[in-house]
Amino acid sequence: MKKILVASSALVAVAFAGQASASEKISLSVGGYMEQWIGVADQDVGASKNAFQSDTEVHFSGSTTLDNGIEVGAKIELEGEGGNSGTMIDEQYLYVNGGFGQVKLGAEDGAAADMGIAAPAVGPVGVSDGDMTNWVDLAFLPDTVPAGGDAKRLTYYTPSLGGFKAGISYADDNSSENNDTVATGDSRVSAGVEYKGDFDAVSVAVAVTGEHQGEGEWYSVGANVGFGAFTVGASAMRRDAEFGYGENVTANIGTGTGGNRTTADDDTHFDVGVSYAMDAASVSLTYAYAEDDQNNDASGSDEVSALDLGLAYTLGAGVTWKSSVFWFDSKGQLAGSSDDNDGYGAVTGLVLSF
Repeated sequence: MKKILVASSALVAVAFAGQASASEKISLSVGGYMEQWIGVADQDVGASKNAFQSDTEVHFSGSTTLDNGIEVGAKIELEGEGGNSGTMIDEQYLYVNGGFGQVKLGAEDGAAADMGIAAPAVGPVGVSDGDMTNWVDLAFLPDTVPAGGDAKRLTYYTPSLGGFKAGISYADDNSSENNDTVATGDSRVSAGVEYKGDFDAVSVAVAVTGEHQGEGEWYSVGANVGFGAFTVGASAMRRDAEFGYGENVTANIGTGTGGNRTTADDDTHFDVGVSYAMDAASVSLTYAYAEDDQNNDASGSDEVSALDLGLAYTLGAGVTWKSSVFWFDSKGQLAGSSDDNDGYGAVTGLVLSF
């Protein structure tokens, strides 16, 4: 892998060689978003949670085009609430675009996260990799594209050819997002292949993604089909029990905290949904189900079912009102715990894009 990285770096360097540039110095522009929510929820088990939630990021981005036509740019995402691990920076990376495709270098999501497809959902509470656990207690949150973390990595995307595109990422240490010196995690390879096309009044988007870390893999397939004002879609994910359990994780077989387990401990997640757009408004209904054994030992698995009815309405340029009404059923192995829970809730609020 290191030889591949050296060769890739050499090819990029050759592309720049001998190119005197008259382009101007990069100037950063400001963008981002702010989300402010208010909600209520009722659940059988678990303490009540804050009725007010928020998420804010400020993005700085800029690029320049060299005399040879290659675009070089950067993006920095500043968290409005402290960020991951107490830092103020979410993602930060540079990119190079050209006829060869795109190269990214820095702390960012990676190919599987960027290319993965889940069922359509327009509300603020998603049933797959969404914010439901901000409002209620579940054994885990269904996630059909469980790409993890903004580790420092190298990513390459091919050009789109006939609607087909591929991408691959390599992170030497999956815990390196805010760590430059200490290797505490495993290497992670992230990849995806997608197809996007339009046929008269029908649009199609299909993606196959996956990651390898430690001694296992996860892989996902998702598709959305649009016709008229409707979009229907579904996705499914299968994860090996050994995923994420490698040389830098202390083995503790059978406890869910490390080591290898049998294929009977693999996880399965899926979702399905439909959305309908009408002028400035759109609605969606999305269902997800997952069985997750990584949270438990050999005695059994946790199961979660979730349903979300979402609404989004554009009030003006950069201002969207969103709402969700949701239901969930979390079947944990420990009866009476917050993992073994069910209930419902409603959330509404505004999204500002700038």
